[in-house]
Amino acid sequence: MANWSAGLEEDDQGWQERALCAETDPEAFFPEKGGSTREAKKICTGCDVKMECLEYALGNDERFGIWGGLSERERRRLRRRAV
Repeated sequence: MANWSAGLEEDDQGWQERALCAETDPEAFFPEKGGSTREAKKICTGCDVKMECLEYALGNDERFGIWGGLSERERRRLRRRAV
């Protein structure tokens, strides 16, 4: 899994320890270009910290991988709608 802790306070990292992706293969969340995101998104569906994960990705401009159940393309669309 990516090193999400860089520059974050201890309290901000708590959601990462409760994330379902921490218990699974990280490669599912960073598929090859054109690869399926279905497995990762399915895991995200049942994750209690999905929103914290998405907020982190949006706030840190994560450009790769599945975060909060959304791909980079989906997060980009979400950002455009918010502007």
